Amino acid sequence: MSSTPGTTRTAVAPLTTEDAELLVAAATAAAEAAGATVSVTVLDAGGHLLAFRRDDRAVLISGETSTRKAFTALQLDAPTADLVAAVQPGAPFHTLPTALDRPLLFIAGGLPVHRDGRLIGAIGVGGGAPEQDHGFAATALDALV
Repeated sequence: MSSTPGTTRTAVAPLTTEDAELLVAAATAAAEAAGATVSVTVLDAGGHLLAFRRDDRAVLISGETSTRKAFTALQLDAPTADLVAAVQPGAPFHTLPTALDRPLLFIAGGLPVHRDGRLIGAIGVGGGAPEQDHGFAATALDALV
């Protein structure tokens, strides 16, 4: 599995549909326990939608928000909560373009998903307060272990 002499790459199990559904269920349960209504999006490492749940009681844009949060976390391999300060006017990411021509949304609630130290996908939660969304996504990642 190596393309360069002297290096070995170990296969890492990809994020499966079952994993994605578990993430959605865990984030949704955490939100419901907190009395919040949220939408949840899970993407694989290629940015393809694996699972999605939009709560009709949530803010209408929450579905798009959860998708953008997941996409941002995936593209930058970082929690979106860590990027908020970087996109303020005059900050380094304020006008950052993306390779896929999709706008980035830097609000807490997007987390990359890793397995064996490799990026395999991302989860985005939208609809609650940013700190809540981040917590719901983190709770979901804990359930994936």
